[in-house]
Amino acid sequence: METRVCRLYGPHDIRIERQKVAAPGTGEVLVRVGAGGICGSDLHYYHDGGFGPIRVREPIILGHEVAGTVEAVGEGVAHLSAGDRVALNPSRPCGECRYCREGLRQHCLSMRFYGSAMRFPHEQGGFRDLIVSQAFQCERIGPETSLAEAAVAEPLAVCLHAVSRAGAPKGKRVLITGAGPIGVLTAAACAHAGAAEIVVTDLQDAPLKVARAMGATKTVNVAAEAQALDPYSEDKGTFDLAFECSAAAPALKSAIQAVRPQGTIVQVGVTGELPIPVNLLVGKEIHLIGSHRFDAEFAKAVRLIDSRAIDVRPIISGSFPLEDAVAAFDRAGDRSRAVKVQLTFAGG
Repeated sequence: METRVCRLYGPHDIRIERQKVAAPGTGEVLVRVGAGGICGSDLHYYHDGGFGPIRVREPIILGHEVAGTVEAVGEGVAHLSAGDRVALNPSRPCGECRYCREGLRQHCLSMRFYGSAMRFPHEQGGFRDLIVSQAFQCERIGPETSLAEAAVAEPLAVCLHAVSRAGAPKGKRVLITGAGPIGVLTAAACAHAGAAEIVVTDLQDAPLKVARAMGATKTVNVAAEAQALDPYSEDKGTFDLAFECSAAAPALKSAIQAVRPQGTIVQVGVTGELPIPVNLLVGKEIHLIGSHRFDAEFAKAVRLIDSRAIDVRPIISGSFPLEDAVAAFDRAGDRSRAVKVQLTFAGG
């Protein structure tokens, strides 16, 4: 049995190839992938060959936001059957290291994560028609939920974890800087959690329109309205919580200025080193918190999507068949036209 795969050899060098697929072993399932979202990390691999110190050192199958249909189950798998439709959790923690034992599995020292070049050999990803996964990675979805929606579970899980790091948003005023997929899904998570006000900023109008559809009460194009956030910085600030999702230095600075004393900023966007106005951070006693991936939030994300308690459909900007992967990556990199672009596969 063979599958098509979307394999990256280097910057702007994507090839659709075929490779053999093994039958599922003990504790494994064979999944026919139906939809896969292109993430910011996939774009960094495609355009730059990596990000930060992480570089592509061998051909890698991209993709970690995937959903599909179970084709076959291996020995010892009792909770899944052929025909089940599932979202695939891309994380495979070891369960044995000190952090796994402490319940911090997102910090596993031996983490395996679909489509990641962090380790060598690289961890191959989910942009393929057929994939063998561990049964524990599969979260079932109902018949009314599309595989495209289910494939958004991974980025939503990132946002749910960020919200949990901030504390309950209920009744609070929230600022979100950056209206990419993570920013707009964070808005949705905060709206679902009962935030009183959600202001989202970005440099483009198109993603801000999606942010409004996902729960933002106000949006600000800071390229067109550079001073629009100034009133929120008066009297030492306005917002109780801020989620910095752009990884841009001006955005982090504006968040520090606009958050009230003893407010909380969660840094979700990933980049290199950023300058921080430390005196302002100290003087306002602001809590600056990092947020990394997710753990139990993946299952929660699937349940929220499956029940439509959070409707993720507005963020899906377009779908391309696997054979048009290059066009899909080019569209995904155009923030004036796209928030979340997905690939479709034989199981769609």
